[in-house]
Amino acid sequence: MAQDGLLIIDKPAGPTSHDVVQRIRKALAMRRVGHGGTLDPDATGVLLVAAGQATRFFPFLSKENKVYEGRIRLGFATDTYDASGRPVSEVSPDFPDRDELASAMKAFEGEFLQTPPRYSAKKIAGRPVYKMARANQSFDLEPARVTISRFVLRGYRPPELEFEAACSAGTYIRSLAHDLGQRLGCGAHLAVLRRTSVGPYGLADAVSLTDFEEAAARGDEDLLILPLEQLLPWAPAVTVRPEAEVFIRNGRSLEPTCLETPVPDFGPPDDRDCPIRLLSTGGKLLALARPTPDGSALHPFLVIA
Repeated sequence: MAQDGLLIIDKPAGPTSHDVVQRIRKALAMRRVGHGGTLDPDATGVLLVAAGQATRFFPFLSKENKVYEGRIRLGFATDTYDASGRPVSEVSPDFPDRDELASAMKAFEGEFLQTPPRYSAKKIAGRPVYKMARANQSFDLEPARVTISRFVLRGYRPPELEFEAACSAGTYIRSLAHDLGQRLGCGAHLAVLRRTSVGPYGLADAVSLTDFEEAAARGDEDLLILPLEQLLPWAPAVTVRPEAEVFIRNGRSLEPTCLETPVPDFGPPDDRDCPIRLLSTGGKLLALARPTPDGSALHPFLVIA
């Protein structure tokens, strides 16, 4: 039986992110499979897919920053903000020069409120807004606060530009392309998108969906699944004494005497949201924990069955 863990899939163009999950469920013969960070059907690149208990890590995995590369087509906007949609503006023959374009892109770096595309998986009262948009229903989307740490020009052959963008979770690159066209006054839409990394996981770590399915058919799927012990590598880890492991199963806080390694320095109370990985002496992940209010002990909040 396949282990609990994380798959880093290089999603192909065509299938939805849900389609990818369905194919992996079939390959693993597991029901408990999910993805974090939806990619549109035409987009490719890094898609995190969790199996078994790794799905419980999505509250952390979904917050990871992301990096994209792709192409934006200047000259007209579309209703979906990408190449799959209908044009909603006249075709503009006027394009900015390279310096003006780079300057306009630079202006988007930082923190701001971004409105999601009307054709997106965002939900209102539990219903995806793309279904409402297709039915020509009226609705308003609340803007969300996002951060663009990098939005740079990699190549420019009008009417298309190549870009790289690094952003916070929840950022819509389609909206970024559309808003760039609005700023420039010539209209724009996303032509091609590829996600190159999600947090510490990049394309170098990824496997194609077909290759994973073939590995699973051979019984080699475990070779391509990151075990729970390798998840959240940025989170501090402490080793628990064998006799104290029962405390974790009972939800009891662990005093320093329960640990083989020192309790990390958590800093001020406001900085104590970062989880701590609790490991057995053999290196097996036992739980995630947070410091108690006074910082003197660790309290498990996600216990691995």
